[in-house]
Amino acid sequence: MRRAVGLAALTVLLAACTSTPPAPAPPPRPPDLGKFTQQKLAWTPCGDALDCAHLTVPLDYAKPDGKTVTVGLLRHKAAKQRIGSLVVNPGGPGGWGTATAASLAKTPAAAPLLDRFDLVGFDPRGVGTSEPRITCRTDAEQDADRASDIESDLSPDGVKKQLAETTAYGAKCAEATKYGKEFLANVGTRDVVRDLDVLRAALGDEKLTYLGYSYGTQIGAAYAEAYPRNVRALLLDGAIDPAQGLVDSLVTQAAGFQDALNEFGKWCACATAGDTEAFQRLVRPLIAKPLPAGTRKLSFEDAITGTFGGLYSRGDWPALKAALAQVAQGNGRTLLAFADDYYQRDRDGKYSGAIDAYFAVRCVDHTRVTDRAAIDRAHERMLAGAPFLAGGTPDTSELDICSTWPVPPTSAEHAPRPAGLPKPLVVSTTHDPATPYRQGVDLAKDLGGVLLTHEGVQHTVFLQGDTCVDRAGIAYLIDGTASETRC
Repeated sequence: MRRAVGLAALTVLLAACTSTPPAPAPPPRPPDLGKFTQQKLAWTPCGDALDCAHLTVPLDYAKPDGKTVTVGLLRHKAAKQRIGSLVVNPGGPGGWGTATAASLAKTPAAAPLLDRFDLVGFDPRGVGTSEPRITCRTDAEQDADRASDIESDLSPDGVKKQLAETTAYGAKCAEATKYGKEFLANVGTRDVVRDLDVLRAALGDEKLTYLGYSYGTQIGAAYAEAYPRNVRALLLDGAIDPAQGLVDSLVTQAAGFQDALNEFGKWCACATAGDTEAFQRLVRPLIAKPLPAGTRKLSFEDAITGTFGGLYSRGDWPALKAALAQVAQGNGRTLLAFADDYYQRDRDGKYSGAIDAYFAVRCVDHTRVTDRAAIDRAHERMLAGAPFLAGGTPDTSELDICSTWPVPPTSAEHAPRPAGLPKPLVVSTTHDPATPYRQGVDLAKDLGGVLLTHEGVQHTVFLQGDTCVDRAGIAYLIDGTASETRC
């Protein structure tokens, strides 16, 4: 954008033509993070040959002498011939890297990596075992929100109610989370990446070896851009394209789930979900009349979310088929269990906090969309690409929540262009419902990386039983070898 040159600016320009220009001001010195990068991690045993610790980091990196927060860590030490640390994040936003590391430590496919690396999982700031945790709704309020049909009411009054509810939600997050708006303003990927580099240094690793799944790929890509010369290896599976804005990311994800549902329908060949029309005939009545599901009820929104959950992995398809058949028989219990798993609600009705962290991070990671007409057009695009959502969509609330979020964004979508970065390995699955295949293709290109294409229908695949993918990924992480591969 061009600026008009005012009289004062013109005077300065004329003076510059007749006198020696002043020396440029030196760039601001980066804050001294030595007390964080040189900290000694106090590892303590936490079961099954695992150790746990907390990393202390600044709440606000612009104020390193101010308040501090902690990042939860879990480690499985290398068995032999240690190369260094392999830091892992499962995605979300809101996923617990500590739980993922504990799970991978028991995974047979990961054995070659467990020999050579200290496997380290971290919970991003505000998540899981990190302190403080992002907190918005109570467990009872989460249940009530899921049971509500407000997202399906697109009338003017319904939209007003949605906006009032989403505005109140953001206010609750600021009120219930320790340090309030100050913390919410510093929970985005920008700050998680800074924490990750402090972690690298505190672990004693000169260079970072990193495994990121789903949103974890966004963390990895942002780290690559911020600290390209601190990278040893990045394996990014289920890639998010950081150049996509909030609307485009939701539209392409909705289309990805439609694609996965189409593939499921071909496999299932069943009356309940053989095609989009059959699926809609099954779930649309839930808008007006939720279905009994034990002591609770299955709402339309939970039926959609439960179906999302069942489409993440082809291994869940038999159970999803049975769940949809139960809905046809008037029983919503199993499909509600899929939705509970998606929202990380346990059998005692306790939520992990992942859904609150998801919104808090997404809302500061993207350019804000405030125009109601633009949000309505986004909704129309989502339904055009994913007609199985007709009647409402849980993702519409994300646009509304972020439009009134109590703190401004700290990042903006863009294609990363890191210089001097070792080639990452990007794994992308042809029918990935949550992060469609094209996003991995684009991310590999932007990072100058190597693309591994997995032919299948699932979200993320490395160390999940595909020998071809596992062999290629393990070789890359151990000795850096990688080539374009199709599995």
